[in-house]
Amino acid sequence: MEAIRSAFDFSDFPRVDLIVAGATAVFLIIFPAFPHSSFAMVTMIQFLIFSIYGMGWNTIGGYGGQVDLGKAQYVGIGAYTTAVMLIRWDIPFWFSMPVGMCLAVIWSFIIGYPLFRLKGHYFAIATIATSLVLKDLFTVWPFVGAARGLEISPVKYPPPDFMRLIFKDDINYYYILLCFFFIGILYMNWFRKSRLGFQLRCIKDNEDVARSLGINVHWAKIKTYAIATAFVSLVGSFHACYIKNIEPEDVMSLDLSILIALMAMLGGAGSLWGPIIGAGVLIPLKSYLKEWLGAAAGLVGIDLIIYAVIIMLISAFEPRGIWGIVEKLRRRKKG
Repeated sequence: MEAIRSAFDFSDFPRVDLIVAGATAVFLIIFPAFPHSSFAMVTMIQFLIFSIYGMGWNTIGGYGGQVDLGKAQYVGIGAYTTAVMLIRWDIPFWFSMPVGMCLAVIWSFIIGYPLFRLKGHYFAIATIATSLVLKDLFTVWPFVGAARGLEISPVKYPPPDFMRLIFKDDINYYYILLCFFFIGILYMNWFRKSRLGFQLRCIKDNEDVARSLGINVHWAKIKTYAIATAFVSLVGSFHACYIKNIEPEDVMSLDLSILIALMAMLGGAGSLWGPIIGAGVLIPLKSYLKEWLGAAAGLVGIDLIIYAVIIMLISAFEPRGIWGIVEKLRRRKKG
């Protein structure tokens, strides 16, 4: 009961933050009621997907200070578990999704124990290596379709099918994902005030001091890594049902891992709103710049250049991201 009360307690935020957050929540809920294109709906779904990815990464990368660049491997585990269980054994999403999360968490414990013996860039490189190795294994594994991947056939499971998440209209996917999004925010609000959350901030500041206070640094990192993995794997399972066609290059690529990390880092790693802000900036920017500049104007690649320049500018002026800039402006106003 105390955990639930803590999850719904946002009293430590300024009133203006709560007003903006409330207005954003209302907009997300009523968005499908406004006239919109299918492209806009897909962009909104991508925003929610990467917001949840970013929330997961933020636990270990933001609060824990561990730069993980291998999160795509857990997207793949979740996606492939759901796809395989549905195609081969007709097990619906709501049963395969928890199985995928469990498998991903087990894998995170297996590789997390040795990985967290490393620090700094050695840890980041090791997470990349484990992700790429797993991707290569899936690429040559016939059971999961190898390089061609797997396809979930809507013909075999005629829509609408809530249990298998097979729908004709994206609005159904949108609202299911929106529920996950709100649950993720509530969990992260509880997490940042939990004992583990305080331990991680102490570890991030100084590991030696954390050990002197009796914190099991290695175990705290492993537990947090598992939490981040569960977030990412859940959305990976959703991704399989939403896209209906998965392959290693789609769900386990290095590009995806880096993009997940960038969401939280640009928005403000170590803050509740950071991953949402990052996704809110980067996903529409990525989608619409590619459409307008890449397709409409024929300037192929210019969207990526603009995308990179914005990231570099924000990183140069404020390493804590957009949320860091907001807090800096508040301090100046008070001063």
